[in-house]
Amino acid sequence: MASLRNKVRPFIAARSAGLAGYIVLGACLSYGQAANSCLDCHSALPDPMGVTQEKFSQDIHAQKGLTCTSCHGGDASNYDPDQAMSRKAGWKGKIDRRQIPQLCGSCHSNPAYMRQYNPSLRTDQLDQYHTSMHGKRLAAGDTKVAVCTDCHSVHDLRAPSDPRSTVNPVNVANTCSRCHSDAVYMKPYSIPTDQFAKYNTSVHHDALAVRGDLSAPTCTTCHGNHGAAPPGVDKVQNVCANCHTFQAQLYEKSSHYKAFQAASLPGCVVCHGNHGIQHPTDAMLGTGSGGVCMTCHAPDSKCDRERAEILSNLTQLDGAIKDADQSLHLAESSGMEVSEARLGQDQARDSLTKARVTIHTFQTALVNQDVQAGMKIAAANLQAGKGAMVERNHRRIGLGICLIAIAIILVGLWLYIRKIES
Repeated sequence: MASLRNKVRPFIAARSAGLAGYIVLGACLSYGQAANSCLDCHSALPDPMGVTQEKFSQDIHAQKGLTCTSCHGGDASNYDPDQAMSRKAGWKGKIDRRQIPQLCGSCHSNPAYMRQYNPSLRTDQLDQYHTSMHGKRLAAGDTKVAVCTDCHSVHDLRAPSDPRSTVNPVNVANTCSRCHSDAVYMKPYSIPTDQFAKYNTSVHHDALAVRGDLSAPTCTTCHGNHGAAPPGVDKVQNVCANCHTFQAQLYEKSSHYKAFQAASLPGCVVCHGNHGIQHPTDAMLGTGSGGVCMTCHAPDSKCDRERAEILSNLTQLDGAIKDADQSLHLAESSGMEVSEARLGQDQARDSLTKARVTIHTFQTALVNQDVQAGMKIAAANLQAGKGAMVERNHRRIGLGICLIAIAIILVGLWLYIRKIES
């Protein structure tokens, strides 16, 4: 407290001549509002102690009617620092980092209190925090770990639905990266610091930040926010299955499921990775760049032969769809009606997509069922395109014959007219 007074008093002394006028002006401008000596002083202080009225007005707490004293204690209506910042007035001053979760939890863990502000807001965040790695390390005396204010900000907290909020889904990864991408800061923990860089290249980041899909995964989707981790984090496929339900069900029927469990391999990430997940392609089944199967399987093994068969069938179906597309496009550009076949192509593509998903069973017969269904549709559409082109050629031949006949008639008329004239 003495340290804070020493910092504040020089500013008060330097402005003592105009302080009375400042207070009167402030009273006129804020007529009908409660006095707040905290903001009147701190708005004139430099960072990190500076807090302006404009900044604090954006805070969700201020909008709900809370003031500086709600967290820091003291008497904001008193302009005498000795009285405003006295223990008698309940002054707490700067909150120690170790006490921040408990301070926030004193309100946020009280269901009756929180119900009057936001009935839908959960009140178990503090309990969850105590189970997290951050909470456990804080309890052990590590004050470098994240506490509430590191993620949510301090005097300008915004609702998570606000795009400017540090915990809005679009901003969560940036917020986490402030610590987890700092190699110097994270050095004592011996964990990688490239997660954010990898995430920025991922299909998840593309869906969230580029396409604007707020349901796409970000850090807290997989790792949890206040708590340690989502249910089943000991098995990565359980986390992935929260979104990719169908793929997880197919994977549980596969030989890989039991093999990965026996070898204590982390499920989905063995093939797909974790933070830098790329859009899956058929090349993942190949032997070149991007291939994943041969990192575990030996060449010419039973699994390798099945991999090659699945890849061949997928490639064949993809090629058949492209051939049908090309044939239909040529017919359509020639003015032929092929809309029904065009719609049929969507079914063929759906079969290809389904076959690519069925790969998670790693059962060649099941994948081939979907491939053959798509091949049948694509073949019919290819014939529709070719048939349309045959019909176009017949029409052109008929049109040519008609034009020749018309030309012969016109020549005959011209000769007849010349004969009459002569």
